[in-house]
Amino acid sequence: MELAKLYEAILNGRLEEAVAVTHEALAAGISPQTLINDYMIKGMEEIGSRFEHGEVFVPNLLMSARAMKGSLDILKPLLKGESSITLGKIVIGTVKGDLHDIGKNLVASMLEGCGFEVINLGVDISADRFIETARNEKADIICMSALLTTTMTYMKEIIDAVRNAGLDVKIMVGGAPVNEAFARSIGADGYSPNANAAVLLAKSLIKA
Repeated sequence: MELAKLYEAILNGRLEEAVAVTHEALAAGISPQTLINDYMIKGMEEIGSRFEHGEVFVPNLLMSARAMKGSLDILKPLLKGESSITLGKIVIGTVKGDLHDIGKNLVASMLEGCGFEVINLGVDISADRFIETARNEKADIICMSALLTTTMTYMKEIIDAVRNAGLDVKIMVGGAPVNEAFARSIGADGYSPNANAAVLLAKSLIKA
């Protein structure tokens, strides 16, 4: 069968086709890991690269992430116990007092699409909730988002609380008012301006 169709379906954001090809591939005896690593993640990486170069836009990313999730939902039950399924585990949320989640959800979808296990806490998340979830899930990275200048300052409180709790996690921050200088000033391990950059940053932090 033509597995390149799966890559194309993810790249072009065609959910129904991605799901259909995934079912066909499994019926033909192709391993879930092969589908994910050789076709699905490569499709997400390509759409991310095109976004980075201004060739596609946020709606394209969202459609590709949706197609990826559709295929992943079929494959995940078959992957239990396979240690190679995930690049790392990320807890993501919008900080306390902030109810914006479109950008954060796009980042979460891209991270999951590119091979990370993602626990999406939602919006209005306190330091305690980030810490408790990261500890219970044995997360590698905490990823925080804020869209308001009034809530971005809470990021420092969370980072200080995480460090004081002795958690061995990397911390990423992002959101419209956030920038590299602010991220450094509050002690974050990294900042990303968009979803594709977040994937690259997460991969580099996992290797660090």
